[in-house]
Amino acid sequence: MHTIGIIAEYNPFHSGHHYHIQEVRRTFGQDCAVVCAMSGNWVQRGEAAITDKWTRSLFALQGGADLILEIPTPWAVSSAETFAQSGVSLLDATGLVDTISFGSEAGQLAPLQAVAACIDSPTWQEHLREGLRHGLSFPAARQKAVSALLGPDADCLRTPNNNLAVEYLRAMERLGSPMAPHTLSRLGAGHDADDPSSLPHASASYLRQQIITEHPRALSPFLPADTEAVLRQDPASLAFCTQGILARLRTMTEADLARLPDSGEGLSQRLYAAVQTAATLPELYDLTKTKRYPMARIRRLVLWAFLGLTETDRPQNIPYLRVLGFSPRGQLLLRQMKHTAALPILTKPAHAEKLSHEVSSLFHLEARCTLLYDLCRKSFGQSAGKNEYTQNPIRV
Repeated sequence: MHTIGIIAEYNPFHSGHHYHIQEVRRTFGQDCAVVCAMSGNWVQRGEAAITDKWTRSLFALQGGADLILEIPTPWAVSSAETFAQSGVSLLDATGLVDTISFGSEAGQLAPLQAVAACIDSPTWQEHLREGLRHGLSFPAARQKAVSALLGPDADCLRTPNNNLAVEYLRAMERLGSPMAPHTLSRLGAGHDADDPSSLPHASASYLRQQIITEHPRALSPFLPADTEAVLRQDPASLAFCTQGILARLRTMTEADLARLPDSGEGLSQRLYAAVQTAATLPELYDLTKTKRYPMARIRRLVLWAFLGLTETDRPQNIPYLRVLGFSPRGQLLLRQMKHTAALPILTKPAHAEKLSHEVSSLFHLEARCTLLYDLCRKSFGQSAGKNEYTQNPIRV
């Protein structure tokens, strides 16, 4: 029996994600197990997930996943390279996953593998440094460097899922993992597409926007009706906590901001100046942004500041496998992982206290991040939020 790994945010879990799992089982057999490494309450774009990680785990399990493992916040809210590395390392550490499956616009491995090999070459590094010296942003300099070496084959880097796919391949190579890569064509609306009405699947960003808007469109067939109802009842967004975030940042000094990850090259100074006058988060992002800094990097920097995280909160490796949810087949996997896993498995909050200081410290940090996530819920103060110390994994 195959065990297939998927790295995802499921923000929210929608018809495209369900299609992915269906295609995995069509390819590898209906009896294959699906293990997902999923972001927790905070996601890579520098935002609060639309709903909490346990609710998103439930939707994923109902959609066909068997076991959900958490990518801890310091890795989930990081660059594509770090995010991919963390997801691959978690799946590899199970000792059971034999294949990682991911969607891509390319829909085939060869061009993605060519780009991955190119980016890991010394020649590419030289071209990249040249682009950065001329003031290009990192994505632009990377694209130019790959284009110089691969020509038209570099075009696959222009789309977001191809970018992540390349980073998964690079991470697998760095780890020397025995897991095999598998990709399938991504169908439906592109990232941040506005109108998916003529397409089989909507983008997650479109669905999130519709969930929090006052006059939304119906989201069927992209979301099941009961899922849509739950999401609309209590969505989360940084927009619901704007003053709290600005208050936190206005108490920070330039030195505090300089200790944030990826805050070099004058970025911390720009953020410090911007936060003194910005009245909204979009205004803060715009005042900080320049051509050199991608907007996602700015949003992540602001989020790290709000969460009170620094570079030292992200050690080189994730020290545990945190279980967010499982199906009956996932429970069988957990029994096997007692013998195969390379990391301790946390299925109950109390387990963290019985392990190393590194494990308990990261778990307590995650608990703090969850308390701050509670502030970003639309119904904060009207209904109780979920707590790391009392919430056990979801079972279906």
